[in-house]
Amino acid sequence: MATRGSGAWRVSSAALAAFVLGPLGAHLGVLPPRIGFLVFALAGLLGLVSVPFAVVGIVRGRTLGARRALLVGGLVSLVFLVLAANARSAPVINDVSTDPGNPPRFVAAATLAANQGRDLAYPGPAVAALQAAAYPDVQPLRLQASATDAFTRVEAAVRQLPHTELTRIDPVAHAIEGVATSRVFRFQDDFVVEVRPDGTGSVVQMRSKSRDGRSDLGVNAARIRQTFALVRGADS
Repeated sequence: MATRGSGAWRVSSAALAAFVLGPLGAHLGVLPPRIGFLVFALAGLLGLVSVPFAVVGIVRGRTLGARRALLVGGLVSLVFLVLAANARSAPVINDVSTDPGNPPRFVAAATLAANQGRDLAYPGPAVAALQAAAYPDVQPLRLQASATDAFTRVEAAVRQLPHTELTRIDPVAHAIEGVATSRVFRFQDDFVVEVRPDGTGSVVQMRSKSRDGRSDLGVNAARIRQTFALVRGADS
């Protein structure tokens, strides 16, 4: 009976180790972001596996190891399931643009070593349809200001984005590019903002694209919303 408890404890201990080491290794640069995330996902799976074994161990032997395994495995599983539930609400896309028909163009991003060999073209109508269904509020931002004045506001707003490095500021083309890095796993997303003349005013178009994974878990749409909120706030 003790074997069941010990086995569950070993599995839950491995889950806890992966739960900590995956994010920590990615954050410190010891592991590539994607590997760190996979280790973290493995933690969730190990946690889920350990729970029924721990329950059986408690029912049959009530060992201390089984009770500990249930606590550790249950906590890891809970975190994993909450994050998985949140991830399911996001579409399986990693490129979001306020103008899918004429998306802002990456210039500086194409020259970065991390993007060599990557296709930076917008994926097309299928992704645009998924984006429209999931993020109907992600629309161009229209301003009653000249492109030059609007660009000044946009630059000030983009400089406020956290964990961001600007890679291109082009006042002639009214375009800004940058790289945003996530806080924990250090995933990197490329983004570009263009200010286009629009009658007597201007329109701000933005695109944000993840380098890793098929799904961005909604972060690119959130970045566009945050940027436009900062631009709007420049008037207040």
